[in-house]
Amino acid sequence: MSGSIAQGTSQTHGNTHILHFLVRLPRSMEEVWRSVATQEGLAEWFTAVDVLEPRLDGLVALPELGTGRVTAWDVDRVAEYTVGDGGRIRFHLERAGDGESALRFTHEFQGEGESEAAWRARFERLIELLQRP
Repeated sequence: MSGSIAQGTSQTHGNTHILHFLVRLPRSMEEVWRSVATQEGLAEWFTAVDVLEPRLDGLVALPELGTGRVTAWDVDRVAEYTVGDGGRIRFHLERAGDGESALRFTHEFQGEGESEAAWRARFERLIELLQRP
């Protein structure tokens, strides 16, 4: 089992920046879900989470990005958080072979924010975490 990070893409529309990644992960969607949709899971590879109510319109508070709402929630498949001043983070999981999954990731934000390199480093940590027995 091994993961890989496809080249990220970056788009800018006025003051809005959108980063996209396709990440192949060495675990099933159900196993990866915890890493993108729980306080403990996100804290292991991405950022501390003060609050995460796991449901549509639930409260989410990410100290690095701000407070907002869960704007999409499809268990084991889609978790989307809108935080801060209109920032949006979307994790969309898909099956990708026997016991593996693909993560289609989008981060939309205004002004200066996260870089493609910062997200690539985070996804490398996530893959490493998921490769552990």
